[in-house]
Amino acid sequence: MPGPTRGFLGRTRPARDPRLPPGQYDVGADWPVLTAEPTPRISPETWSITVAGHVEAPTTWDWDGVHALPRSEYRGDIHCVTTWSKFDTQFAGVSLDALWEVARPTPEGQYVMATSKSGYTTNLPLEDLTGGKAWLVWEFDGKPLTVEHGGPVRLLVPHLYFWKSAKWVTKLDVLKRDQQGFWERNGYHDRGDPWRQQRYQGD
Repeated sequence: MPGPTRGFLGRTRPARDPRLPPGQYDVGADWPVLTAEPTPRISPETWSITVAGHVEAPTTWDWDGVHALPRSEYRGDIHCVTTWSKFDTQFAGVSLDALWEVARPTPEGQYVMATSKSGYTTNLPLEDLTGGKAWLVWEFDGKPLTVEHGGPVRLLVPHLYFWKSAKWVTKLDVLKRDQQGFWERNGYHDRGDPWRQQRYQGD
């Protein structure tokens, strides 16, 4: 008997890139600009980052101070809750581990609220911001991070949906109990793992 025809089997679909979490598509060279608030204009000379809350040594770093910390880079993928993913990104800045080493979260400090100059907030478990999993970044692809993408400095938490990577970040408050940030109060998931499709509350 003749073998099955192409019409019977259907067209062969291209293999899905294993780097794509469920429900995502490859945005290619694009990097969409999505914001929930007006874009602030912050000069490096006036920018600072403060780590406070349940820490032994609350600390503020200015632009020069944070650049004096060991430089660290991230090379990999990022994923937005609006379903785009961008492969092989290159960011440079400092690992949050360098800040935690100075501020020293106390044992009861288990969560973090990241706050932006714009007033935007997002909550994260401290565990997701330690162990080489999160950065403060000021360079993208070898150039200063543009203001539209969070410059001069943004949070980078690439293993979670990108709304967790707060733009224009200026403060990290270590908390004893979890508190919802802007999008979380408006229905987004408290954690936001792309591989588990944690987009909305209840996912």
